[in-house]
Amino acid sequence: MNPPGLDLDALGAWLATAVPGAGTALSAELIAGGKSNLTFAVSDGTSAWIVRRPPLGHVLATAHDMGREHRVISALRDTAVPVPRTYAFCFDPAVIGAEFYVMERCAGTPYRRAAALAPLGAERTRAISEQLVDILAALHEVVPEAVGLGDFGRPQGFLGRQVARWKKQLDASRTRDLPAADELHRQLAATVPAESATGIVHGDFRLDNVLVDTADGTDRATAVLDWEMATLGDPLTDLALMLTYHRLAETIGEAVADASTAPGFLSEEEIVARYAAASGRDLSGFGWYLGLAAFKLAAILEGIHYRFLAGQTVGEGFDDIGAAIHPLLDAGLTAMKEN
Repeated sequence: MNPPGLDLDALGAWLATAVPGAGTALSAELIAGGKSNLTFAVSDGTSAWIVRRPPLGHVLATAHDMGREHRVISALRDTAVPVPRTYAFCFDPAVIGAEFYVMERCAGTPYRRAAALAPLGAERTRAISEQLVDILAALHEVVPEAVGLGDFGRPQGFLGRQVARWKKQLDASRTRDLPAADELHRQLAATVPAESATGIVHGDFRLDNVLVDTADGTDRATAVLDWEMATLGDPLTDLALMLTYHRLAETIGEAVADASTAPGFLSEEEIVARYAAASGRDLSGFGWYLGLAAFKLAAILEGIHYRFLAGQTVGEGFDDIGAAIHPLLDAGLTAMKEN
């Protein structure tokens, strides 16, 4: 049986021509956890792959670009950033209804819940969170031109464009009045800082977008996933978004990924200090970045809420998304005072 958004007969016929040795008779399952692009585990009975495609229904412009995601993962293959191997990209939306790509299925768990980390103990959890920060710093040290990504984005004016972009994305998915969002946007637009040194920006960096293999006790990060919003720009936006997820987890708990609340996980102060030491970046004025992160995340969640109301989401866990936006916006307004 075909899972929503994946025609297995059509995929099988294409896969056999694109990936050497792939069979045409496929089985697939939707991998739970994603609330944006759809991720499927696909097998021909002998080999297994991951297939990524955009969500069904209402899709925000530029937010689900499969080509960009495939390109950046491929470019980072020989760097210190762990990424899956990519196998093929399909430009023809007629195959399954959208562009998609095929990549390696890596071992590991995307830890989303504190309850899942807790059995590892505080010491191992701390080591995993340290590794997370180190990977982020390593990503931001990659020279884009050295890996063929010199034209991957327009870093000049990046922060101002981010403010405008997420306002546009929010407006495209509005289902209600959000006065706090309007006020946060006003403050962000009025106080855009100068960018820090340009780097590759993941765009949604957090623990549950990283696979960690704990099977042999090494607790090794095997792959950073979900590169759909990657670009060139100010890397401090990645750090701010990760910390905003952590603050949101402390506010509303299990309605979002709350792995950062597990015993042993680095505190916000420890994360900032470790990143600053590894990257050498100036983190003064960081409150503005936290405000932007809250605004961006609110726009993303409102897009998911829009699709949920329209019956266009796949899987579970969408019914609380709409309510999560309000404390998030309040946190963003508070963060703006931290500058």
